[in-house]
Amino acid sequence: MKKLAIISGLFLAMGIAFTGCDSKRQPGKIYMPDMAYSRAYESYAEQDSTKFTTDPAKKGGRLIYYNNSPVTGTIKRGELFPYTLPNDSNGYKMSAMVKNPLDSMSALELPEAQRLFNINCAICHGDKGAGNGPLATSGKIGGIANLTLPLYIDMKDGTMFHSITYGRNNMGSYASQLSREQRWMMVNYIRTLQPKAAAATAATTAAPAPAKTDSAAVKKG
Repeated sequence: MKKLAIISGLFLAMGIAFTGCDSKRQPGKIYMPDMAYSRAYESYAEQDSTKFTTDPAKKGGRLIYYNNSPVTGTIKRGELFPYTLPNDSNGYKMSAMVKNPLDSMSALELPEAQRLFNINCAICHGDKGAGNGPLATSGKIGGIANLTLPLYIDMKDGTMFHSITYGRNNMGSYASQLSREQRWMMVNYIRTLQPKAAAATAATTAAPAPAKTDSAAVKKG
């Protein structure tokens, strides 16, 4: 009887071992995936498609739904100015009401804005924003905006920012090349290229310095 119990126990243990090693079995649901799989991963590494999905339609299945979008209403680290208007006709209209958070640029920010403009924008719009950049004059791309025309002078800052963010007509989006702050800097820099701002800047630069008075002569008088 004792031998029979031992033999039965051995067969039971072997059965459990073989069943546990069955590669065709699917694991059960993971109710706390963060504990099983860390959210910390290499930025450009591919996710294991057999375990994760970013498709909301597949949420609730055997794949773990991983939402890699920021939580609504939160701000990405390093981003100071949230922008939530959608990329559609309504978003474009509403952008006119968005206030530019950068009232002005400092003496250090202006050269940086110029550098970014020359890198990203001047190839089409030209270094003066007149729509005569190398791609425009080559004839390869048509309809490039002359940013010094009244249409763009009267354009609201928010609308210009929206166009840089999502793209407009032949221009693509620059959201991946420029941060939100840099896009607002582009808006401010474009304003310096437009006639009114350019004339004001030139007048300030050309204004004669106030005449120096001879303190000794003043005292004698």
